[in-house]
Amino acid sequence: MLNRRHLLCCGAAAAGLFTSLADPARASLLNPCRPGIPPALRDFVAASFDGLAIDQLWDVHTHLLGTGDSGSGCTINAQLDQWWHPIESLRKRFILNAACVPPDAPSVDRAYVQRLRALADDFPAGARWLLFAFDHACDAQGRPVVAQTTFHVPDAYAADVAAQHRDRFGWVASIHPQRPDALDRLDSALAQGAVALKWLPSSMAIDLRDPRLTPFYERLASTRLPVIVHCGEEKAVPGAGREDLGNPLHVRAALARGVRVIVAHCGSLGHALDLDARRPREVSAFSLFARLMDEGWGAHLMGDISCVLQTNRRPEVARALLARSDWHARLLQGSDYPLPGIAALLRLPALVRAGLLAEADVAPLAALREHNPLLFDLALKRRVRWQGSAWSPAVFATRPHFERPSVS
Repeated sequence: MLNRRHLLCCGAAAAGLFTSLADPARASLLNPCRPGIPPALRDFVAASFDGLAIDQLWDVHTHLLGTGDSGSGCTINAQLDQWWHPIESLRKRFILNAACVPPDAPSVDRAYVQRLRALADDFPAGARWLLFAFDHACDAQGRPVVAQTTFHVPDAYAADVAAQHRDRFGWVASIHPQRPDALDRLDSALAQGAVALKWLPSSMAIDLRDPRLTPFYERLASTRLPVIVHCGEEKAVPGAGREDLGNPLHVRAALARGVRVIVAHCGSLGHALDLDARRPREVSAFSLFARLMDEGWGAHLMGDISCVLQTNRRPEVARALLARSDWHARLLQGSDYPLPGIAALLRLPALVRAGLLAEADVAPLAALREHNPLLFDLALKRRVRWQGSAWSPAVFATRPHFERPSVS
């Protein structure tokens, strides 16, 4: 229970946060949501596609969000709309602003998709985005725990949005593997054209090492459906709050069963226990991802590069991912949209100071972000360098990783 002193302190903190957002001097914290691409930036944007096969460019990490106001079945946790949970309320405000969904939008569901489609249409034909469904957190018996679910996006909604925009969107299912009907749900997702599966273990309460997951792993392996697994610390979706379940070394359980695994963000944030050590201690989660990449799992282990340039990541992460050209065939472009629309998460001058970005690229990139965060994300990743090394075109040719034989 909070006493009066705690409430006053929380209220003051919340007031300070919202005042800073309303301050014109801090307007850069918010996405101005400018339309179109200015003529002055068109050559800069066009250069971002040099050397890329556009029909192979699939963004492998794109969030689909909504409130359910269109009948989508989407939900958000009640705390995101409660003033006495200021951090959660602020989380919602930032995310919707990043996606250019106005507070008075007649439908959050529709406004979110319309804006994402408009951003996608600034890309050449052939580029596509894989939209994530997001299952509930579940208890040990596979029953949904609504109170621990930050947001929920049903498979059916993700499949429907992708079907309406086949030229731009594919979809990624999300099925908690401990649901009693998990295998039936997986078969249904496959039949509806899902190209991957998404898990966020710390938020959804999934222990990848649980032997009860074996039948699910075997089905994933037999269909070659990749699973995108968030590893490392989670900031945007607290959910169940089981940070211990985000240990990158846990994915060995799936790899050992023949599952193709994509480690989201390359495990680039936070720390995890080194379970291989005689006396386990916390080390950077990225160092454990790097260990896995060098273990010989081959094409079964991949990592997406969404968020790896954010300010809360150490520069050593991007430097390693750029320099390790032997990994590039297993690194996949992803934006983690709508996060590129939150300017505070990625500060371009910090990348310059880290030796990763040329000063001359800061102004056009900053201007581009105000018009199209997806183009900004791609343009930035095409321009970062470390000691002459850049991400090869293979990192952006992600489509082949999601094409699989038809399932009988």
